[in-house]
Formats: sequence, structure tokens, C-alpha cells
Amino acid sequence: MIVDSHCHLNHFSQEEVEKVITNAKESGVGIMQTICTTISEFADLLKIAHSYTQVYTSVGVHPSNAAAGEYISAEDLIKLTTDKEVIGIGETGLDFYKQGNAGKQMKSFLAHIEAAREIGLPLIIHARAADEEMINVLESEMKKGPFTAVMHCFASSDKLAQKAIELGLYISFSGIITFKNAKVIRDIATSIPYERVLVETDSPYLSPEPHRGKKNEPAMTKYVVDCLAKLWDKSSQEVEVITTNNFFELFTKVKIEKVE
Repeated sequence: MIVDSHCHLNHFSQEEVEKVITNAKESGVGIMQTICTTISEFADLLKIAHSYTQVYTSVGVHPSNAAAGEYISAEDLIKLTTDKEVIGIGETGLDFYKQGNAGKQMKSFLAHIEAAREIGLPLIIHARAADEEMINVLESEMKKGPFTAVMHCFASSDKLAQKAIELGLYISFSGIITFKNAKVIRDIATSIPYERVLVETDSPYLSPEPHRGKKNEPAMTKYVVDCLAKLWDKSSQEVEVITTNNFFELFTKVKIEKVE
């Protein structure tokens, strides 16, 4: 079984969602986490998660929305995690690629870290063009008290990857790893421990090779798995087992036995 640890099912039309989930199941994707980027979409995400046993969700504010002024306190984030389908905090983080308002982004990110630390759910971290700032905040916040997290859709530097691993975080690879110009990301994937790797699509965006330019969906997580299998010199089935069990280790609210 494959787990798509990060997708956006609410970015598909209502008519598409059922077909997308069926396609995922037929491609071996047994679990999907549909990710929250703004509190205004949270109710819709919960509805999807309640409608399909394979789907879980998160709660959080994307850094681009934080930059635009959206903010939710740690206390209010925690209040939204009581539903059994809510398994993570985020996505949150820092994005300085064409995004401003670093102060607002940081305030939001710190609130999410506080919530994750308090409630014990993992953070789902977005980092773009902010490697040094991300390293600094992760180091300083971890000293205040431990928390768990995944660096989602990883496309940053080896320095950030190694620091994340040092701090006990996970790294999730998306279809980007299949791109012809993604050698740096593939090199990172071979340099970090297998037990710290997750896979995702970030669909409907970032379709992997050979489907670039088309709409991505969770079914295409298998291409990320296949790419890792080649890099690690393992079978795709072995990579499925590794990354799926890693998901269960991180997202402990999902009560499913480990796969073999």
C-alpha cells in the first residue's frame, strides 16, 4: 500500500473527487491526507475526510495566506484538531519566493509550532526560498520543546535536509524528484535515512514524469515510489513498505497496523 501524505482533494471539483479516489485505490494508494491551507476550507476538507475511509486531513494556514494577513492562534488550531480525521497541523512554514510579509509568516509559523508541540500532532512544513530562516527557527524552537514534523514537497538545499534529519524530522518527496533537472533533490534522497522519507503528490499540482503538464492526482504517487526505488536500488514494493510505515510512525493518530 502507498500513502499519499500530501494532496489537495478540495482543489478538484466535487464531481472529480470520487473518480480521483477510485483511481488512487486502483493504483495502490490506500491512504491520502488532504491538506488545509486556509481555515475557510477546513469544513470542506472535513466533509471529504468523513466521506471516504481512505482520506484524512489537517488544519493550518499556508504561508502565502499568512503573508496576506490570515492568522489563527495555537489555541484555536488545537480546538480544530479534536475530530478523529484531523491528523496533522499545517501546512505552515515560510515562503519567500515572491512572497513578502516575513513577520506575518513567522508569527503564523510559530503559532503552528506551538500547537503541534502542545497537542502532539506533526507539523506539515512548507519551505521555499527560506532555507536559512527555516534552519534558524527549527533549531531555536526545538530547544524550547520537541515537536514532530515533515518537510513536505522537499525541493530545498542539502543543508536544510540534513538539519531536518538531525532534528528528527521527516522529508517528503513529490513528483519533483522525477524531473530531469532535479538531480540535487535525487542526491538528497540517497543521502538521508530511509526511515525518514515519505512520499506525496501535492496534487493537483506538480505531476511527475512522464505526465508533466497534466493534472496530478494521488494515483501518481506510484511514480515517486518508482523513482525512489531506482535511487535506492530497491523494489517498488520495498519502498512502499518503508514510506508507508514511516507515515504511520509520524502520523500516529492513524490507527492502522504496519504493513509488511
